Amino acid sequence: MPGTTSLVTSQDLYLFNEGTHARLWERLGSHAVVRDGTAGAQFAVWAPNAGFVSVIGDFNGWQPGATQLHPRESSGIWEGFVPGISRGTVYKYHIVSRDGVHRVDKADPYAVHAETPPKTGSVVWDTDYEWSDKEWMETRVKRSALDAPVSIYEVHAGSWMRDGDGQPLSYRALADVLPAYLKDLGFTHVEFLPLMEHPFYGSWGYQVTGFFAATSRYGTPQDLMYLIDRLHQAEIGVIFDWVPSHFPTDEHGLAYFDGTHLYEHADPRRGFHPDWKTLVFNYSRNEVRSFLLSSATFWLEVFHADGLRVDAVASMLYLDYSRKAGEWIPNQYGGREDIEAIAFLQQMNESVFASQPGAQTFAEESTAWPMVSRPTYLGGLGFGFKWDMGWMHDTLLYMSKDPIHRKYDHGVLTFRMLYGYTENFVLPLSHDEVVHGKGSLIGKMPGDDWQKFANLRLLFAYQWAQPGKKLLFQGGEIGQWAEWSHDRSIDWHLTEFGQHRGMQALVRDLNRVYRETPALFDGDCDAAGFEWIDPHDSEQSTLTFLRRTRDGRGFTVCAFNFTPLVRHNFRIGVPLPGRWDEVLNTDAAVYSGSGVGNLGGVDSTPMPAHGRLHSLMVTLPPLGAVWFVHRPEA
Repeated sequence: MPGTTSLVTSQDLYLFNEGTHARLWERLGSHAVVRDGTAGAQFAVWAPNAGFVSVIGDFNGWQPGATQLHPRESSGIWEGFVPGISRGTVYKYHIVSRDGVHRVDKADPYAVHAETPPKTGSVVWDTDYEWSDKEWMETRVKRSALDAPVSIYEVHAGSWMRDGDGQPLSYRALADVLPAYLKDLGFTHVEFLPLMEHPFYGSWGYQVTGFFAATSRYGTPQDLMYLIDRLHQAEIGVIFDWVPSHFPTDEHGLAYFDGTHLYEHADPRRGFHPDWKTLVFNYSRNEVRSFLLSSATFWLEVFHADGLRVDAVASMLYLDYSRKAGEWIPNQYGGREDIEAIAFLQQMNESVFASQPGAQTFAEESTAWPMVSRPTYLGGLGFGFKWDMGWMHDTLLYMSKDPIHRKYDHGVLTFRMLYGYTENFVLPLSHDEVVHGKGSLIGKMPGDDWQKFANLRLLFAYQWAQPGKKLLFQGGEIGQWAEWSHDRSIDWHLTEFGQHRGMQALVRDLNRVYRETPALFDGDCDAAGFEWIDPHDSEQSTLTFLRRTRDGRGFTVCAFNFTPLVRHNFRIGVPLPGRWDEVLNTDAAVYSGSGVGNLGGVDSTPMPAHGRLHSLMVTLPPLGAVWFVHRPEA
């Protein structure tokens, strides 16, 4: 075997076995190299309980044993150089257990490219790409900060838009339309449902087999890099959904990898997810932590991703998640908390923030677990942000009520501010709310068509005005009637109709006003950024509150009328005298509203209200929201 120099150093082995290696894609997997003047590929795979490992592919007729790998001391890593192999070669590992009973062909866990499903082979590839986003990368630190405007558009790449034949767009075709669309609508970030390789398209990417491989359904790794590059050039940040919580049982994947439960727990009470029929990572195994740490770093560093949204965090935190009594094992202290998973999440966040300047992490965590987005040195999990699932559930429940009954559920809206600053929140209206029979966002709204659109515009304005970063799933911005389906495009033809076009125009203006008005984002994660004006008007189903900058110099009054009745002569106490410009009115004619409003703004009067010395006398439009920004005196 020509050339035996390994890419894996003794230091790599130490860090890997210690559970702290965060760059394993550079060492394990396949790498096209030249050894002693001979071109070929270096292979390395972790299979500590295997008795025999070989590389198979077209180059050797897929014959087990024809191209053997050799164990590296007692590290559990098998490696070897295979001459004549180049970029694009398809391969797998043939693994035989020590007792010779279990024989299986496995995809490479560290492969950066894979065959397009339903094929399951790994592909020798590289991650070479000449980036053109230097300006973005140098300035992105401030773009996802706690006090920055962050407005996220959530996308499923296979169904956002399709070509004339009904096929998903490639990464490069998306690059020609998606950045311009997001730029036009004013979103600051895009979040992709998982783009890591997954065998079952219907899992939306959440059942990952290739933790280092961008799905080849839409192109090569370089094609995805090109899409990200174009997004960055359009000043759009990129967030990847990332799934360290579970993985599928497909034979070519990580399951029972070397004839033992290597990546997963052996006991199904720890290692099997009853909800998804998938396997749970064994976070107590050092090498598994190195694998996952490296995956997180890989997408941020190699693909220039600006953030990771970690899926199903609750399922990692609780040993009894979706399990009945007797179906789970308590921790060593008798509790239900998964101590190893908690330690891994803390380690992951520390690693990301230490090594990737400007990167951000987001937790989809659906329980009341404390300090998810607080530093690890304070006992937190260390995430930058947490999805506010409670806000999403409560707000959609309230908005689904007929306006005549909303006064009885007024507290559902006001409850949020009792905990609104306990975490750094993202307010999500995500894909999970428009699938599995839940209907579309506009389909949840009560009333006739006019009221449905008015209610949805009101919902979006309420979301954008609340403390917290914003997230909206594709299709919501045009008021799509149909529930989301991963098998077809957004109903773009709807934008030919006034009400849908008006909805899109509102989202564009929400993002514009949001980004132009520091009071609406500067205090998203600081309690100084919010103050109630009147949270108690349940009888009329109105809410008024103040958003302000932390330095106390910028003010925005946000008023909401959750009934179809126009509220004339509605008094709002304000902190400063002078002119207050109406910067947003969801009932404006340009949004297909009825045009009720305040003629661009109002002047305060020295009449006390709501504990303030000055007040505004305004008109609240039906099922509408109005925002007023104080105009400083010249």
